[in-house]
Amino acid sequence: MSGLRIGIAGFGAIGESVAKSLDSGAVPGMTLAAIAVRDPSRHAATAWRGKPPVFTTLDGLEPLCDVVVECAPAAVIEQAIGPVLRAGKKAVVLSSGALLSHPGLIDAARDSGGQIVIPSGAILGLDALTAAAEGKIHSVTMITRKPVRGLLGAPYLEANNIDIAGITEPTLIFRGSPREAAVGFPANLNVAASVSLAGIGPDRTTLEIWADPTLSRNVHRVEVDSDAAAFSMEIQNIPSENPKTGRITAQSVLAALRKLNGPLRVGT
Repeated sequence: MSGLRIGIAGFGAIGESVAKSLDSGAVPGMTLAAIAVRDPSRHAATAWRGKPPVFTTLDGLEPLCDVVVECAPAAVIEQAIGPVLRAGKKAVVLSSGALLSHPGLIDAARDSGGQIVIPSGAILGLDALTAAAEGKIHSVTMITRKPVRGLLGAPYLEANNIDIAGITEPTLIFRGSPREAAVGFPANLNVAASVSLAGIGPDRTTLEIWADPTLSRNVHRVEVDSDAAAFSMEIQNIPSENPKTGRITAQSVLAALRKLNGPLRVGT
């Protein structure tokens, strides 16, 4: 694969970071072809180093690209990647939590020969998890700790009248499955969905979410017990301009794109 046209669905903190990197030539053999936004006219004056991409809507994205990077709100995942997958193309998906409620997208990729690629994003160890899943995994537990401002406004907190704005010590606000968390924390817990999809699924994985006023970084810890290995891993992510997302997420997208046509691919 070479000369791939890359489209980006969404132009928030992550989408813009990925777009600027592609525009600078960060990934050889790939061209930033198009960006889907709500109002394309608002971005007409955006400055670019190379050939300017086409700003379009989600409905107009698929014909302009070979691969779509989804950086959009989870609520529009069907519109963002559905046409791409049905056309037999690849979609790099960051809203992995939304896949739990849209299994038809996986079916679409299977039927057309397309592919959904989930980057590691703000989590680590997905390669070890997928390897362990070839055998028997006994348990997977994920513990997420986030600064308070990164969790404010989550639907789960509002639905359960949980006020964390004034807490002074680490507080457990959720314990359950990634499937439940994907609904209650759609902007926060794509990492948990990715862990569950790599391992034993969104219903058997255990997830804890802590709001921690002492933190300035998002901290994720995963503990795994399997018939091949027992391992634990922890990552502390520096937030991007969007406090709900770590800086490493955009870098993970670039790494995933590089693997699509790079001469050396490291990791399972």
